[in-house]
Amino acid sequence: MRLRRLIAPAIALLPLVLSACSGHGAHGGAQPAATTETATGLGIDDDNVAFARGMIGHHQQAVEMADLALSPSAKASPTVRALATRIKAEQSPEIEQMTQWLVGWGRPVALADHDGHDMVKMTGMMTDEEMTQLAGAKGVGFDTLWLSLMIEHHRSAIEAASTAKTAGSDAGVIALADRIITSQQAEIAEMQGLLDGQG
Repeated sequence: MRLRRLIAPAIALLPLVLSACSGHGAHGGAQPAATTETATGLGIDDDNVAFARGMIGHHQQAVEMADLALSPSAKASPTVRALATRIKAEQSPEIEQMTQWLVGWGRPVALADHDGHDMVKMTGMMTDEEMTQLAGAKGVGFDTLWLSLMIEHHRSAIEAASTAKTAGSDAGVIALADRIITSQQAEIAEMQGLLDGQG
């Protein structure tokens, strides 16, 4: 009888002990890991997100520079206009692709400061002063400035893409980084040739 009185309380506590050890209840140890994975966009790491956000803004500025070259007021040469057309056709779909990635990952496309200004800006982008100077240039002067600025713009994109290949984990990001490096290296060589020809 005494043994029965000792065993009964232990049996009553058994479900609580098993629940605490399993780690799968409402407060179990497995829950924090699931929360962390959800918060990072189903396993997408911050390097991939940072690359996509930064490159969207970078590409958008390249498209803006291309539009300046295609404006009749710039009086750009046919060669520069053709190159600008190609850059715009190449980078516009990439902007859409990276935007779709961020939406799919559940991440905002851009982060804004308290004043609502976009905070996502890659290094190597043109300053407002440089863009204003470019918008005011014409003819041969425009061509020279546009080519010089676009070369620097491409170089910073290649640097960011090279970093993404090393740090990124998403296969799509790595493939896009490869494509950016290949195409923009070729365009840098082309633009440098045009600049050398002007001399």
